[in-house]
Amino acid sequence: MLASSALAGGFDELGAGWTDIEAGGMVFVRPKYEGAKDYEVFAVPSIAPSGNSESRRVRFRGIDDLRFNLLDHYGSGFEAGPLIGYRFGRDEDDADRLEGLGDVDGGLIVGGYAGYRFGVVMPYVSYHHQVTGDDTGGIARLGIETRLPVGDRFDVVAVAGTTWADGDYMQSYFGVTQTQNANSAANLSVYDIDSGFKDVFLGVAASVPLGDRWSLKLAGRYAHLLGDAADSPIVEAESQWSGGVGLTYRFSTGR
Repeated sequence: MLASSALAGGFDELGAGWTDIEAGGMVFVRPKYEGAKDYEVFAVPSIAPSGNSESRRVRFRGIDDLRFNLLDHYGSGFEAGPLIGYRFGRDEDDADRLEGLGDVDGGLIVGGYAGYRFGVVMPYVSYHHQVTGDDTGGIARLGIETRLPVGDRFDVVAVAGTTWADGDYMQSYFGVTQTQNANSAANLSVYDIDSGFKDVFLGVAASVPLGDRWSLKLAGRYAHLLGDAADSPIVEAESQWSGGVGLTYRFSTGR
């Protein structure tokens, strides 16, 4: 449920007290798997701490990127800390060409990040490694994010960057082993793939107040697969879109 707010609520800064809570529901659309041409729609409930611009210690950046800003050099702009999240897996019935390849289990993500903030702009690097389910390795993101004020009551956060993946990740999600080749209903060729940059991406998120307590949550993301990842026989579409829309209600648990 917290992860659903990460996607739809975008990149809110959260206060340490967490006395204000936002609860509601979200609807998402995303590719059935990384490289798919078909999409799936799903709805989830959402509950998460509300934003607090005065204490920026916990930040959502995505389903696999819940950051804890533990190292903050006051006035310097540098910040760093651990992160956790979740990585979606892949089912062999997500597409005809996947039949016989077997499922890839998703799981818990752990890692860390570091960035340097110049006013409203922050270049950053983050690392995300799966530690439960299948061993699908790790990815690193190099990006830059900026907050764009729009009017007096809400703003928009935009992020752009590229993703590097290690060999385990690339082989798990884009490779075809000899065993998979033998079992493949689509007769996919053996495809060995090494580590490398797998995509470039652009994301936008916004929280739009609809009153004192109601907010509309919007998020969108575009990624374009690169190089060996884009050339994989499992890939149906190099362009990958995802997005979400939701409605939340804010209430206070403080005394």
